[in-house]
Amino acid sequence: MSLPPKTFESSAPPSSASPKGDRIAKLLARAGVASRREVERMIADGRVARGGTIIETPATILANLDGVTVDGKPVASPEPTRLFAFHKPSGLLTAERDFSGRPTIYTALRNALPAGTPRLMPIGRLDLSTEGLLLLTNDGELKRAMELPSTGVPRTYRARTFGAVTQAQLESLIEGITIDGVRYGRIDANLERRTGRNQWIELTLTEGKNREVRRVLEFLGLQVSRLLRTGYGPFDLGELQRGAAVELRKSDVERLQASIAEAPSRRAPMKAPPVRTAARPARPATPRSARPHPDPRKGGPAGRR
Repeated sequence: MSLPPKTFESSAPPSSASPKGDRIAKLLARAGVASRREVERMIADGRVARGGTIIETPATILANLDGVTVDGKPVASPEPTRLFAFHKPSGLLTAERDFSGRPTIYTALRNALPAGTPRLMPIGRLDLSTEGLLLLTNDGELKRAMELPSTGVPRTYRARTFGAVTQAQLESLIEGITIDGVRYGRIDANLERRTGRNQWIELTLTEGKNREVRRVLEFLGLQVSRLLRTGYGPFDLGELQRGAAVELRKSDVERLQASIAEAPSRRAPMKAPPVRTAARPARPATPRSARPHPDPRKGGPAGRR
């Protein structure tokens, strides 16, 4: 029987040779314990230990998670990366719990996901009143990579607004805009259709700052009556029913991971291939599910950037 690989711990990089392994925060995120930022908070709170000794810094280097516990419970080995698409209804918080008792996405996911689904973390957030495509994964590293603005993963929204706006005004957002001292990056916005002073606007961005779409449109003098996220990366909401969830195909998840890893300096446009969802959606949906669309960085019906 071969011995388990030797582990290394370090709170600071040595001056001569670096130990083999990864930071414990990264390993725990990959194992689906929580996002890397949340893991760092857990470590600061003294909730993470190895061999009974409290881990004091997220910079601790380990070759594996042997002997690591969170809240006294052993951490299981990382499961294969899984990715789900969920059509979030309006009125749900993108949070695990709410101390005031408001319903969260996990309230709906209990009925939408099949038994045996691992703990899932949302990739990005949608406001209480925003609906549409919400991706969820058991891989904290994939979550982090897709959320980082430097990765350049596009998010597409459709907004129903009231007020006067021109296509020229919307096109000016392509250079970014500063509102109340906050800089918002490139936004590709297109006027879809108009009825009187009501119109639908499609917007694509890569940063996803807090309430970014609403703040930008309100700055243009528009009132947002409905906001729907229709795309995230190469995945499209399609005809996925409200409140339903579907698991995305393993092969498409692997292509997504490869496209993120291949992006030079995490800034080059992702070369995401067309993707398909799993053949059978999770309960209770029976739609065609979150459908694929062409490379969102090369244009297309649901991916104009």
